[in-house]
Amino acid sequence: MRAIARITATAVGGATALPVLDGDGPFELRRGRSYGSQARVCVLGAMSAPLGGDRLRIEVTAEPGAHLHVTSAAATVALRGPTREHATYDVRLTVAEGARLHWLPKPLISAARSNLRQTCAVDLAATARLVLREEQVLGRAHEPPGRLTGRLTVRRDGRLLLDQQTEYGPGAASWDGPAVLGGHRAVGQLLVVDPALAGERPGVRLFGGDPGAGEAVLTPLTGPAILVTAVAPDLLALRRLLDAAHMIYNVKADGL
Repeated sequence: MRAIARITATAVGGATALPVLDGDGPFELRRGRSYGSQARVCVLGAMSAPLGGDRLRIEVTAEPGAHLHVTSAAATVALRGPTREHATYDVRLTVAEGARLHWLPKPLISAARSNLRQTCAVDLAATARLVLREEQVLGRAHEPPGRLTGRLTVRRDGRLLLDQQTEYGPGAASWDGPAVLGGHRAVGQLLVVDPALAGERPGVRLFGGDPGAGEAVLTPLTGPAILVTAVAPDLLALRRLLDAAHMIYNVKADGL
């Protein structure tokens, strides 16, 4: 299956309109109730996806001055499907001058024997603001994970801000060792890019005092931006760590 969803947000008279809201295949897009100048969109899964061989893509554009919040209704579950061929899930986010985008999907679950290659490419203008949160769970309850490969690339004002690649599951080198996940099965990150961070660069900070219960680290990036990366035994513990980072630096991922 090949499917694509497109969302475009435009600033109109102090509010944000959605002139493009189109999805096919597993992507069903719903408008949410706006909050001030912010438009909200929820991505609903109309069918099981991604399955082996699927080619899925989401394109989101926040035009100058727009304020957009995008989330999903439920977790995305990568499944093997009828073929052993890998699936792809590509996300493209474009945020123009003075625009704000909150990209806050529900977790991605890598089910046993699945093989998913996920990419997220972000292009930010110099005065754009971004809150991006990712949560990944390796395997459903009492099962091993599938193969999950991810790449996140962020450019701001034409310059590379962040480029990272991760590989988990069967065939990935040392993914479960102490240098990567250390036996944990949930991994996530929060990326905040905001010109307001230019005047105050927080130092590196660790969250969570018990390695067995999960840990997170906040790292300042040249941008201005901060990146919080967390690993935990389960999704609940992962969210606690990421939420702790939100509270410490008053970085809210709820779009307010």
